[in-house]
Amino acid sequence: MATVAFIGLGNMGLPMAVNLVKSGATVTGYDLNPASLQALQVAGGLTAATSCGAAAGADVVVTMLPAGKHVRELYLGTDTQTGLLEAVGKGTLLIDCSTIDAESARQVAAAADTKGLDFIDAPVSGGTGGAQAGTLTFICGGNDTAFERAKPVLSAMGANIFHAGGAGAGQVAKICNNMMLAILMAGTSEALSMGIDNGLDPKVLSDIMKVSSGGNWSLEKYNPCPGVMEKVPSSNGYQGGFMVDLMVKDLGLAQEAALQSGSSTPLGSLARSLYVSHARKGNGQRDFSSIFESFADQEK
Repeated sequence: MATVAFIGLGNMGLPMAVNLVKSGATVTGYDLNPASLQALQVAGGLTAATSCGAAAGADVVVTMLPAGKHVRELYLGTDTQTGLLEAVGKGTLLIDCSTIDAESARQVAAAADTKGLDFIDAPVSGGTGGAQAGTLTFICGGNDTAFERAKPVLSAMGANIFHAGGAGAGQVAKICNNMMLAILMAGTSEALSMGIDNGLDPKVLSDIMKVSSGGNWSLEKYNPCPGVMEKVPSSNGYQGGFMVDLMVKDLGLAQEAALQSGSSTPLGSLARSLYVSHARKGNGQRDFSSIFESFADQEK
């Protein structure tokens, strides 16, 4: 297995890096959080004091960062910081698993290409649970050569790997998916709340809808109503999972993409407004399924 540098050891990045260690890769990680570095060491990984230090000598660099700004600065550099494109060796494969705007991914890919480096954007779907279990879905954008090189590395962290198209295509596909997820979660919450208000048992109603025309992933895998499904955030005080703040970010990226392409996304726009309102009420760090509380009668 390759020598891998993993930069960004957050809630998603750390378990992904650990799965690479388990696959037999030599993994050197970097993160601003000392606790994350320590956790990787406990799992058998190595750590570095800087991002460029982690990437030095690596066959593959994997990054998982919060936003496009961070990805651009890391790879392209700043006035005070050398970019990874200047620090990595010839032939290094670059894989960015962040969810960011497609234009940032294209900028980094173009800059990497001028240096003869393969780069793919490979945002993930599957949440922290999928990251821990190694069952993530990777949605990739880049040329065929880079994608084929990345598949063995991504297979150590995920179960589904798709090639959406050229540079930035992975990001576009990811934000389309998350926009739909937000719409479905809000709609599912609204329907369940109406059923409860009319005297229905939410578990029975969920079972009915799961095998009817209203069936969707939120009902089947991630029910937002507390007590209906075990081992999901709604039955754990909406802790863990995918934070509301992150959903707001992704819905904002979707609206930016819609403006650029002239797409009509009225439901996506409404979903963003609902989640922004929910975040402003102190729910930003809770799981996105907590949108259920925006519809539920808290006195029932």
